[in-house]
Amino acid sequence: MAMLRVMTWISLRLGRPAGRLVLHGIALYFLSFAPSARRASADYLRRVLGRAPTLAERYRHVFTFAATIHDRVYLLNGRFEAFDIEIEGEQLIADQVASGNGALLLGGHLGSFEVTRALGRRQPGLRIVLAMYEDNTRRLNSVLDAINPAARPELIGLGTAEAILSIRDRLAEGALVGVLADRSLRSEVCHRLPLLGSAASFPVSAFRMAALLQTRIIFMAGLYRGANRYTIRFLPIADFTGITRAERDAAITEALERYVAALEGCCRDAPYNWFNFYPFWANPAEAELP
Repeated sequence: MAMLRVMTWISLRLGRPAGRLVLHGIALYFLSFAPSARRASADYLRRVLGRAPTLAERYRHVFTFAATIHDRVYLLNGRFEAFDIEIEGEQLIADQVASGNGALLLGGHLGSFEVTRALGRRQPGLRIVLAMYEDNTRRLNSVLDAINPAARPELIGLGTAEAILSIRDRLAEGALVGVLADRSLRSEVCHRLPLLGSAASFPVSAFRMAALLQTRIIFMAGLYRGANRYTIRFLPIADFTGITRAERDAAITEALERYVAALEGCCRDAPYNWFNFYPFWANPAEAELP
């Protein structure tokens, strides 16, 4: 937290170029002294590039992760003018907001979720609530307190029956509820689906929740393009409105497949934006995962 506050001060007082100079040292440190993350990065890059990655490409992967975290300092302080942001599928969100109905906004550990804050400047009626597990909620609050306490988003802690009721209420109020749906707890039910040529485990809980609440799912990714450029991408995944119990399982499977396809499309399009630095393709029942 102390180092994060120092980086925040450097970045806000001396500017983004000065802060990015420090990032190179940070990225080099983790590339050198985080062997498990380094191996996971090399494994992912080999899959997405179709060959063994060079040292420069492995460094770029870590630096891209560092750059998106660094840019949170500006995004959480409302300094959107520092960025060139393109939005794909903006009308999809505009129509959803105009309908007055909420939806689940499913992302992943891919690019930057915070960059979606820029969309609020163009759609004043947009309200995004984040749903995540309690440990992550506490960690995020600590990070936000170090960067800008006033920037705390509305958070719902997952893992309890009350969380589902809270999500239902927010959807009824017309909010978009954001969930990162690419990681699972060991106790969660998962489906093994192909991603970049090999099977990986994906939790079905978010999709079951959407079916239970009979709501729509929209995919979201904020892809970092280098320098100060981002692309926010929205894609329709599923609409569980009015779905019957008999149709539920098949609809959940189809929605999950579309979500994984959207993830893979983003990896192909912006390969250095994948931020799962652990053995993602390992079977959780057979491997020690964080």
